Amino acid sequence: MGYVFDFKDALAYEEWFYSPENKTAADLEGRLILRMLKPMHGRTLLDIGCGTGARLFAFLEKSLDVTGLDPSPYVLDIAKEKLKNRVDFHREFGESLPFDDNAFHYVSLINTLEFVHDTKKVIEEACRVAKDKIFIGIYNRYAVKWLQRRIKGIFTENFYNRAQFYSIWELKHMVRQTIGDVPTTWKTVCQFPTALEHYVRGIEGSAFLQRLPFGAFAGLVVTPVPRFRTTPLAYTVKAKHATTPSYPSIGMIKKSPHLK
Repeated sequence: MGYVFDFKDALAYEEWFYSPENKTAADLEGRLILRMLKPMHGRTLLDIGCGTGARLFAFLEKSLDVTGLDPSPYVLDIAKEKLKNRVDFHREFGESLPFDDNAFHYVSLINTLEFVHDTKKVIEEACRVAKDKIFIGIYNRYAVKWLQRRIKGIFTENFYNRAQFYSIWELKHMVRQTIGDVPTTWKTVCQFPTALEHYVRGIEGSAFLQRLPFGAFAGLVVTPVPRFRTTPLAYTVKAKHATTPSYPSIGMIKKSPHLK
């Protein structure tokens, strides 16, 4: 079992996500998620580690049929209060999803792998239930912003102290180790310190900048390759008894009038 948010963590995350100083970063991250996933209206989506549901509004605005899953009852209580019955919520762990194979068109894991116990198992389960695409969003361990936050966490206790940060390369390696060499694409945003985000917001959408591996938020889209489970079936063939071929006797052969 990974780290499960308690009530204090749930409130702290809500405060962080909706604070004015983080609005620019949240908007940039949200746009990157939709731009990379490219969800089609009316399709189904499972968000593993949905938390307080802050990210789910953008999916609902795309007319997706959304299911949210999280092991923490505290974050789910907040999510249910905000979203009511617009989302189907489940209290479960990402390592063992209670859904059939290919149950959803899309699966998202946004800042989820940082807190799970078995990252490979969660990725494997996500690929099992996804038909089309999987979006994985992480806080980049090589970003200056998150290095600063970790240093700050030495003096102030917060849920980020419990997080395991990854790089783009580590994430791609985990995906390939788990499900093989499947097609992947990645991008990053929030390249600059928080104090400058308001001034550089216009250039954060640059294709060049988003291909730099040092943005604070990194997104990876995985396209699962279809796999088919086969069960060997016993097939019994009844052998025919060998028989000796019979040939007509010479006396039974009618002589052709043309033969002399």
